[in-house]
Amino acid sequence: MGAPVPDVAPLSTDVWRERARTYADERVRPVAESIDRDDSLPDAVVHGLRAPGFFGLGVPAEQGGSGGDTRAVAAVLEELSAASAAVGVLLSVHLSVCTHPILQHGSAAQRERFVRPLAAGQWLGAFALTEPGVGSDAAHLTTRYGRSAAGFVLNGSKMFITNGTRADVVLAFASREPGTGARGISAFLLEKGTPGVGNAQKLEKLGLRGSETNELVLQDAQVPEANLLGTEGKGLTIALGALTAGRVGIAACALGVARSAFDALREGAVAQPSDGHRSEVARAFTTLSAARALVERAAAEKDAGRPYVEAASAAKLFASHAAVSIASSAVDVAGSAGVRSGAAPERLLRDARVFPIVEGTTEIQELILGRTLVGR
Repeated sequence: MGAPVPDVAPLSTDVWRERARTYADERVRPVAESIDRDDSLPDAVVHGLRAPGFFGLGVPAEQGGSGGDTRAVAAVLEELSAASAAVGVLLSVHLSVCTHPILQHGSAAQRERFVRPLAAGQWLGAFALTEPGVGSDAAHLTTRYGRSAAGFVLNGSKMFITNGTRADVVLAFASREPGTGARGISAFLLEKGTPGVGNAQKLEKLGLRGSETNELVLQDAQVPEANLLGTEGKGLTIALGALTAGRVGIAACALGVARSAFDALREGAVAQPSDGHRSEVARAFTTLSAARALVERAAAEKDAGRPYVEAASAAKLFASHAAVSIASSAVDVAGSAGVRSGAAPERLLRDARVFPIVEGTTEIQELILGRTLVGR
């Protein structure tokens, strides 16, 4: 696949989907099993995402991006994740919770400095909010920052950092001082090679193997003034907005896994037809269809500029559990062959089981929806 040719008109979602499906079939699916087995993404697969323009999705051409809206992003993430969830999640994090927040909240200089190389795929992005003792309670971060002559000094540690050591820039969050809660949190752009920024342990996971996940350690990390994103005290607003967008992306990734699990389930049912297996396929089909409708609705609401917190949480909640449910059925129908290491149903179930936790747990999505629908 050669270098992208500038488009006269924006590409449709269908064109982006076909472009992603071609890449997934040619470059990702043949190595999906080895990605999982070796817990490593080949550089060729990651770098290959540049030519089709995937790293610049949702970024305007004048900012160095590929254009495309949220529906296009969701279509690409679904197709890539249907082949390997690790590839889809790498791109989702890069786009939804790193590149796009800089595009939205960054100064002109920051957009030029960071968005262009991120959109070109020259840099890879990551997001650092979760801490070892702080999961869903983002308002009570223990990572601290203070002023220095050149800008800021950060100290603390972050956990479950997707894209880990690959990242060239990390959108990280720290609090000014204890007790300030949401008002004290600010957002910083940490570049690779920043003094005091290092990766500690690589985290082994049940699923999404190949998607690097690390602990990030900050020891007197020196961050220049120019790398403060937005203004001081606005970090939590930036983080929550990024997470809402990220939930649409992760829901699309879960949808891709659910779709592949459905294919495996149907294949097993065709090989061993029975009324019970036919019922499993029927239930899975309706679940998959509902998940797709929720993901498409969330993407459409975002593209229309309407509030989409409720739609994003509903899509993430349902698509995550759809992936688990359908993959479980695929294992059941495959029987002993389905639980063998390396079998597609076994790998898909392990991948699926991670989605109800990442980008906001099931309980958090239910809390968001409950407060939105019923009130606090």
